[in-house]
Amino acid sequence: MGILHAFFLFPRGLLLSRSALAAENLSLRQQVAVYKHTVKRPKLRPRDRIFWVLLSRLWANWRSALAIVQPETVIKWHRQGFKLYWRWKSRAGKRGRPPIKREIRDLIRRMSHENPLWGAPRILSELLLLSYDLAQETVAKYMVRIRKPPSQLWRTFLANHVPDIAACDFCTVPTVTFRVLYVFIVLRHDRRQVVHFNVTSHPYAQWAAQQIVDAFPYEKAPRFLLRDRDGIYGDYFQKRVKDMGIEEVLIACPSQKFGPRYSVRTYVIWQVGCFPPG
Repeated sequence: MGILHAFFLFPRGLLLSRSALAAENLSLRQQVAVYKHTVKRPKLRPRDRIFWVLLSRLWANWRSALAIVQPETVIKWHRQGFKLYWRWKSRAGKRGRPPIKREIRDLIRRMSHENPLWGAPRILSELLLLSYDLAQETVAKYMVRIRKPPSQLWRTFLANHVPDIAACDFCTVPTVTFRVLYVFIVLRHDRRQVVHFNVTSHPYAQWAAQQIVDAFPYEKAPRFLLRDRDGIYGDYFQKRVKDMGIEEVLIACPSQKFGPRYSVRTYVIWQVGCFPPG
């Protein structure tokens, strides 16, 4: 009834004089102010909320007349109305695609079990030949999952092949004359022994490859060479190492977060479990 009464009073306000309308507006605002002081939180009915939502869409200065709640509250009511509308329209009780028959699900599982190399596209094409119209996501959902053996972890790899692992890395050393020298270190991990190191001011791939040759003479090369992804290890370095019968193992990109002070050396020793980094 309050909303209807307000609509009936609207034409009356058009007929009143400006002074009378201002006096009535002032008296109503004073009563609203008293109401706000006496009532902590007014109780609004759904029809009151609908009134303010409609008024906010029709009148640009509706915020200036709002006193019982905050303008953000009216905006929240509007959003809740949209949610309720779309929930009703989408019929929340009917979600997703309709279920497929049990015989089709069993057929998908049987085909994937008997043909482990077939993927969802191949099974879908076979089902289309049998006049079954399905989506590829549906076929993938009901396929048999074949568990693959877990891949070897870094710690397991290092623990199993420590005697056959060597690592190389560059570190920088500033000099008194403000030059930067590059120190190339080759580390053997079975005894944690530095087998070779050399210093240069201009490192390049041929020079680094020669250091590997000098580090492992007389067919004493390790099986694995652990290094980072520095661009100095070019094609020449990789070919030279491969000719020596050494397999290169590159650390993952996030592993280089230890920085130039640690890099491969600290990463490998930490993985083996000798001491923590930093």
